Amino acid sequence: MNGNNFSNEFRVCQTTGLKVHLPAQRLIWIHAVTAVVALLLGGLMAIIIAMTRWLGPITSNDWFYRLITGHGINMLYFWIVFFEMAGVIFAATAVLGARWPGVKFSWFNYLLMLIGAILTNVMILFKKGNDVMFTAYPPLKAHPIFYLGIILFAVGALLTLFQFMAAIVIAKKEGWHKGSLPLFTFGILIAVIIGIWTLLSGAIAYVPVFLWTIDLIPMPNVEFYRIAFWGFGHSAQQINLAAMVAIWYLLALLTTGAKPINEKFSRIAFVTYLLGINLGSVHHILVDPTLGSAYRIFNTSYLFYAATIGSLIHAVSIPAAIEKAQRLKGLTNGKFEWLTKAPWGNPGFSGLIISFVIFGFLGGVTGVLMSVEQLNLLHHNNLRVPGHFHVTVVAGTSLAFMAIAYYVIPLVLQRKLIGEKIAKFQPWIFGLGVMTFSVGMTFAGILGVPRRHFDISFRDAIFQVDSMSSGLVKGMMALVGLGAITAFIGLFMFIIVAVLSVFFGEKVPTKMEKHTPPHPVAG
Repeated sequence: MNGNNFSNEFRVCQTTGLKVHLPAQRLIWIHAVTAVVALLLGGLMAIIIAMTRWLGPITSNDWFYRLITGHGINMLYFWIVFFEMAGVIFAATAVLGARWPGVKFSWFNYLLMLIGAILTNVMILFKKGNDVMFTAYPPLKAHPIFYLGIILFAVGALLTLFQFMAAIVIAKKEGWHKGSLPLFTFGILIAVIIGIWTLLSGAIAYVPVFLWTIDLIPMPNVEFYRIAFWGFGHSAQQINLAAMVAIWYLLALLTTGAKPINEKFSRIAFVTYLLGINLGSVHHILVDPTLGSAYRIFNTSYLFYAATIGSLIHAVSIPAAIEKAQRLKGLTNGKFEWLTKAPWGNPGFSGLIISFVIFGFLGGVTGVLMSVEQLNLLHHNNLRVPGHFHVTVVAGTSLAFMAIAYYVIPLVLQRKLIGEKIAKFQPWIFGLGVMTFSVGMTFAGILGVPRRHFDISFRDAIFQVDSMSSGLVKGMMALVGLGAITAFIGLFMFIIVAVLSVFFGEKVPTKMEKHTPPHPVAG
């Protein structure tokens, strides 16, 4: 279809000059709003879980495990993926100045995701027995609708990812974009490729389990499920990683005007994620009996290097780009004037830096340790594991998403921010809270505190575990509780600003403008 048929469906952002496809803008809006709802639900579950771990049982055994299940699924699946779908549409349209093809099909995909999310949450919250936790390892068995909801959600997301690939091709074919993809869109493309692999792995895990729950097949092989599940469960974080790094580059550009010193270098780093990053999935099953020793050693040594080199390149590239941009503005006194006079009052910049530092240092170090076979045996299934993934998924990915939202709301959703003073402090409070409870989790895990356990004191056990009631353990669990409260305050600050701005913020003036493909293709 000729791109001229869509010339009247664009508006021009007065700040950035981006051409925004209005049907795509509505899709970005609905995906982002739904993501924030899932974030709030997952956050409420998180604070109850944290208080139970710190103060002792404040809810029933049954409800604790249902909340563990709901928290993991809402945060890692629904909040993150809904927001990523908004980012996928933004990267293929506004950044390229292109249209989004198949708008009605996109609404169908969104409805699949929404229905799936609702079904799964209803089963967790209102149907007893759906306390199989995030991993749902057989022989644990939830209601069939629990699995059906996750499958519908994944299908909707998968179709949107394929639609993104089609949108890139159409943008080139119709002449909306010419040449190499912008770095942000390129990073999202890498995330999409990883996402397709991830969701197909999820289908291999979840579809047989769903058929088992409706008695069509016998229980799937447990070890096969675990391997397939972590091809999905951990690889989902690799989608987040690529999307998060792409957002870091975008935030650096928006807040300081930074551009990579060597963009080819950054693109190569993204490509390395395709070659090695999914290998990290194996660290979840290093203690399983099925994998051979040769593979364990090979994966956690030589192959693992491919999974880290890309992030090391970005760790150099992004700060260097910011320093160069700041120095070009005349901030050249001493070694660090470019940093001390950076726009720290801008939540987009502070969110970028806090996300970058916590993810890179705490998340990176703990992740590397977990991927070493010998050390994995020491911390497997204790509180060090969630200590690691909270500084990656929460302090890293979620905080980066929050930071970019402060730009998406006025520039794409056309609403002025309400509560700019709240937004100014939100990344600091949220980052401090997550860092505090993650450090508490990590050291509590070193002391032997188990993960996912309703009562770490084992008060009803035949043999009492005195070490779990030591002052040091209690101190670390106090850090978990206090950090969780602080992080929840930061999360709630973000939700307040986002909701008030999106629904009640003053509309940003804009103008409609005919926009035809600037590089029309002959014929």
